[in-house]
Amino acid sequence: MIRAIVTDPLASEILTIKDVDVPVAQPWEAIVQVKAISLNRGEVKDAQDKGTLHRPGWDFAGIVVERAKNGIGPDKGSRVVGLLPMGAWSEQVAAPVSMLAEIPDQVTFTEAATLPVAGLTALYALRKGGMLLGKRIFITGSTGGVGLFAHQLAAQSGAFTVGTASTEEKAKIVREAGADEVVVGYSGISSGHQFGPYDLIIDSVGGDTLAALLPLLAPQGVCVALGYSSSPAATIDMMNLVNAGGRTLYSFFLGEELSRYSVADDLHLLARMVTSGRLSPRIDVEAPWTDIGAIAQSLLERKYSGKAVLRID
Repeated sequence: MIRAIVTDPLASEILTIKDVDVPVAQPWEAIVQVKAISLNRGEVKDAQDKGTLHRPGWDFAGIVVERAKNGIGPDKGSRVVGLLPMGAWSEQVAAPVSMLAEIPDQVTFTEAATLPVAGLTALYALRKGGMLLGKRIFITGSTGGVGLFAHQLAAQSGAFTVGTASTEEKAKIVREAGADEVVVGYSGISSGHQFGPYDLIIDSVGGDTLAALLPLLAPQGVCVALGYSSSPAATIDMMNLVNAGGRTLYSFFLGEELSRYSVADDLHLLARMVTSGRLSPRIDVEAPWTDIGAIAQSLLERKYSGKAVLRID
């Protein structure tokens, strides 16, 4: 048996650590001894909403203890980062080698664990804008894990980026990530027009914010809708959208995007950027995984800017 974080609606804390069966690998999977896991708000909310026993977890980093039987992928002893659709919050996981990438020695397990969901989401969302040099990009949710990675990657691409922040203190964090301008306050979205129009908008807020952002698109511009943290419904001015012509609203779901790219190569790219100092994960809290209940609750309450990472010691 090994230990894993599970949802247990009958326990005093919904997220708890329990004994589970040792993972059994398919020929295309490697067994990884997990050293660090990263929490994402979406998976935490989904886990707490479960009414049955469930094995949550997407992001992990650790050491390969058993290479895939088909001989493909990282060797035994390799330091890796990876992504699973569920069950990553565990002492050991069986992971498809297509979702694993070796990490340089200079990258810590804690840093690596931040990369899969947040890093890949930022990377793939930015790719919807094509060649970014000289383009204008508006990013909402700028102080979250995805937003901060998106600002850094966009700055590397030579784009002019505008971010959002709820306070001047948080605006400083966004500027440090590479934003050229930051609109401050929850009513600041409308003031973003002064820096537009935008070739690419990346929105994780949804609701009225998404509706207000669409008119800010430049001709042939793309708005990538990542989420709906404020509201799952939006009332869109269709007359404005249709008469403007050429604008695109792109619905983004990471699970679907993963089939379009080489995940292992892209994770390796992000890890190499961390090594070279071109990408810096902002880790707002690092704690032992036994603190899962408190850390998960604080994440839901938006108490962190950047990522929350738990160590499995």
